[in-house]
Amino acid sequence: MIQNKSKKNFYFFGPIEEKLNAIDGTKYLYLKKVNDSFWYIWKHFINLSIHILTIHKYRPEQSIAIAVDCIIFGFDSKDLKLLLFRRKTDPLKGSWSLIGELIDNDVSLDQSAKDILYRLSGLKNVFLKQLRTYGLVDRDPLERVVSVAYYSLIRIDEFNLQSLENHDAKWFDFDQIPELILDHGQMVDDAIRSLRSSARYNPLGFELLPEYFTIQQLQTLYESIYRTAFDPGNFRKKMLSLHILERTGKKDKSASKKGAYLYRFKKENLKQFPTQTGDFESIKEVIKF
Repeated sequence: MIQNKSKKNFYFFGPIEEKLNAIDGTKYLYLKKVNDSFWYIWKHFINLSIHILTIHKYRPEQSIAIAVDCIIFGFDSKDLKLLLFRRKTDPLKGSWSLIGELIDNDVSLDQSAKDILYRLSGLKNVFLKQLRTYGLVDRDPLERVVSVAYYSLIRIDEFNLQSLENHDAKWFDFDQIPELILDHGQMVDDAIRSLRSSARYNPLGFELLPEYFTIQQLQTLYESIYRTAFDPGNFRKKMLSLHILERTGKKDKSASKKGAYLYRFKKENLKQFPTQTGDFESIKEVIKF
C-alpha cells in the first residue's frame, strides 16, 4: 500500500486515483482500470522492457548445453547386462557410449529420458530413475555440456531386437564392458552403486524378471547385481517372508523333470510395500557385505 498526501492523479506509468482506507482513514494510490488502447500498449511495453533487462542480468553471452544420458540395465535370466551404442559420428566415431541427446527447450528432463527409451525400445512405463548431474567444464571436447544421467531397468525379452541393429547397439555382460567415451564409465559405476543400494530396500526384480519366474531365477538376478553367491535355502526363506511372491502352481521343467514352481509378484502388495508387507531390509541378512 502506498501512502499519498498529494493531489496529483497521474503518474508516468498510467492514470491513478486516490482511495480512502476504511480502517485507518489514510489515503493510498490506486491504478485505474484503463480500457484505452494506448495505456494497454504502454503497460506491455514496460513489462517487455523489464523482461529484457532481466534476461540481460543472466549473462546471455554464456551458452551451456544440457544433455540427458541413459544407463540401461537388462536381465536375460542368467546375468545382468548393460546396453551400449557405437557412435556413428565424430568426435570419437566408432567408440562405445551410453545413449543420450541434447534436450529441447520445451521438453523436461524426465520426459526427454522417457522419449529416448521409447524410441529405442518401443516400451513405455519402464523403471527410470534420475541418477545425478555431471558438469565438469572439460567433459565434452566440443562445447560446454552439462549431462543429467538416468538409469533404467528393462526386460531383455521385451526389447525390440530390430532396434538394436538400427542403433548399432549391443548388450554387454558386466565383466566385458568396453572402454566408454567421456565420463560415461563414471556414470555406469555410479548407476551400479545406486542400483545395489536400491535393491537392498526395494523389490527391483519386478522390473527385470518375466511375469512368471522361479526362485532360482530371482536369486540369479540378485547374485548378478551384487556379483556374489547366496545360500539358496536362506535366500528362499527370506524372500518368501516378505509376502510379495505368489506361487502359481505351474512349473518350469526346462532344467529337470521334477521342475521348479513358478512364482509371480503380488502387485497389490508391491503397491503397499514396504509399509504393510514387512521391511525389505531383511534382504540385507542374505546379502553379505
